Amino acid sequence: MGVEGAQAAAHALSLPAEAYGNDAQVELMWAMKAYNHAEVYFNLISSVDPKFLKLTKSDDKIHSAFMESFSDLNLEVLDPDLLKSPEAKERWRPFCNQFEGVVEDFNYGTLLRLDCKKDYTEENTIFATRIQFFAIEIARNRGGYNDVVYNAKPKQS
Repeated sequence: MGVEGAQAAAHALSLPAEAYGNDAQVELMWAMKAYNHAEVYFNLISSVDPKFLKLTKSDDKIHSAFMESFSDLNLEVLDPDLLKSPEAKERWRPFCNQFEGVVEDFNYGTLLRLDCKKDYTEENTIFATRIQFFAIEIARNRGGYNDVVYNAKPKQS
């Protein structure tokens, strides 16, 4: 995609969802944006010790609220039903909505790894909201779950 294509994509992605319905081109642009975000994030946790990463200016608030609401969630390998089932959506909704106006694009879609020891693959990826991604990945980083990814990549000396 060239400069013109990127500008058109950026403009299209800034419009409200109601303007599109189920436009396949927009869905493709969203998928590309989500994939690019995932690739950048995985490269980041591969290169920088995840314990020291700050993903947002509200990491502490996100982490505290997440641990209060979801301390029972298995961060090593996520169960998709605990993110996507109707019951899970009801549980996640109040958590997510408290970050409206706090975290930019809190409810945008992004890709989330199910097993934190593995890369993004079709089998290891689920679509989640941006605030779910931040909450889970901040907890994984602080809890040492993403250390496996960081330690797996050979470091240059």
